[in-house]
Amino acid sequence: MYSTDRNVCRTGYRGEGAPTKPKMRILVLNAGSSSVKFALFDASREERIAEGVAEEIGTGRSRIKLETPETKLGEERELPDHDAALDAVFRTLISEPSCEMDDLSEIAAVGHRVVHGGEKFVESSAIDEKVIAAIRDLCELAPLHNPHNLAGIEAAQRLLPHAANIAVFDTQFHATIPPVAYRYALPKEWYERYGVRRFGFHGTSHKYVTLRAAAILRRDITGLRLISCHLGNGASVAAVGGGKSVDTSMGFSPLPGLVMGTRPGDFDPTVIFHLESRAGLDLERIERALNRECGLAALSGAGSDMRTIELKVKEGDEEATLAHDIFCYRLRQYIGSYAAVLEGADAIIFTGGIGEHSSLVREKVCSKLKWLGLKLDREANGLDNGEERTITTSDSVVQALVIPTDEELMIALEVKRLRGEKTKRIEKI
Repeated sequence: MYSTDRNVCRTGYRGEGAPTKPKMRILVLNAGSSSVKFALFDASREERIAEGVAEEIGTGRSRIKLETPETKLGEERELPDHDAALDAVFRTLISEPSCEMDDLSEIAAVGHRVVHGGEKFVESSAIDEKVIAAIRDLCELAPLHNPHNLAGIEAAQRLLPHAANIAVFDTQFHATIPPVAYRYALPKEWYERYGVRRFGFHGTSHKYVTLRAAAILRRDITGLRLISCHLGNGASVAAVGGGKSVDTSMGFSPLPGLVMGTRPGDFDPTVIFHLESRAGLDLERIERALNRECGLAALSGAGSDMRTIELKVKEGDEEATLAHDIFCYRLRQYIGSYAAVLEGADAIIFTGGIGEHSSLVREKVCSKLKWLGLKLDREANGLDNGEERTITTSDSVVQALVIPTDEELMIALEVKRLRGEKTKRIEKI
C-alpha cells in the first residue's frame, strides 16, 4: 500500500523523470501531561499513514511507539520535555520508510486537540498569539488539560515554523447547547463574571460518531435523534438532535456526569464542605482526590481499568460488581433523561474504549431499555470485533450502534476545512 522508495529528493522530483505532486501531510497532536499522542494523515486522500505516542515524558523511562499499516515500532528514548518528545516523533516519522516522508516541510498543518475552549471558541481556530493567550486564560477551567495542550502547541510552533497550527476544541461541538441546558441555577453574576456554566467535552468524538451513525442508518442527520455514549476512562453522554448537541453530561469541567475511571461524576457538592470541616482536608487535597482517586477506582478496589474490573466481576467480587452496576445504572439514567429531552430516540451509540469493547456494559444497559423499544441482539453484541455494527434486532424501534471513534480523523478534517480545502463527508466514509 505504501511505497518504500527513498529516492525522492526534497524538491518533490523522483530521479530525472517528470515532477511529482508535492506530498502534503496533516499531523494531529494530543499533548497530555506526560505524553504526546500523534497521527499523520495524507491530506489529499484523508487517510491515516501512521499513529503513535511518546509517553512517560520527563520520567527517565520515556519511550516512543509508532504504528503504520506495515509495521510497529517501540523504543526507549530520553524525553525530558514536550520539545524533545516532538523532536523524537518527527525523527521517527522521517526514518520509518512506510511513513513515506522525507522532510518536515511536507507537514503543511498541525491540528491540536485542546480540551477547553470556553465561550471564546465555538469553532476551530487558526493559532496565533491572541489564540494562545486565550487558551492560557482558559487553563484555570481545565488545569489538568489545557496547560499541556498549550505546551504541545508551542513545541510544534518552534519545531515546525513553516506549518499552520489549528486548535480543535473538545467543547466546540457543544456550543449549540441552549441556555436552558447550559445555565446553572446559580447567581447571574457567577455566570457573567466568572463563566460558570455547562460546557461539555468529548465533542470531537461525539461529532464523529453521530455523523457515522447517520451513514449506518442511511438517514439524513438533520432528522435524527441520537444519544451518544463516549465511555472510556473519561466518560460522557450527549443528546444530539438534528446533528447538533442539545445537552451533555459533563459540565463546567470534565468532573460531573457519569461515573468515570477516577472521577465520581455527579455527587452532592456539600460533601466538599463536609470533608473540609470534619476530615480537615483542604480544597487542594479534595480537588486532587475528585480527579484522581474516585470513580471506578474508589468503588471497585481493583483500579480504574474496566477490563480488570470485569474479570473481578466474573470471579464474583462484590466491590467490583457494585462498581460495574453503578457505572451502568448512571449511564441508563442519562440515556433515559436524554430520551425525554429529545422526545424519543432513533439510536443509541456506544463508543470509546469501554463502549466499543465491553459487551457486558452494553448488555446491562440495553437490557433495561425495552421500554424505549430497544431489542438487543445478544449475538451481535457479543462479537467485540472492533468494527462498526448494529447490535439490535431488525424489529427494534430504537437502534443500538457500536462505532469506534476517530477523533484524529475528525481533527484532520477540521484542519482541512479551516484551510479552505474540500473534505469528504464522514457520512460517506
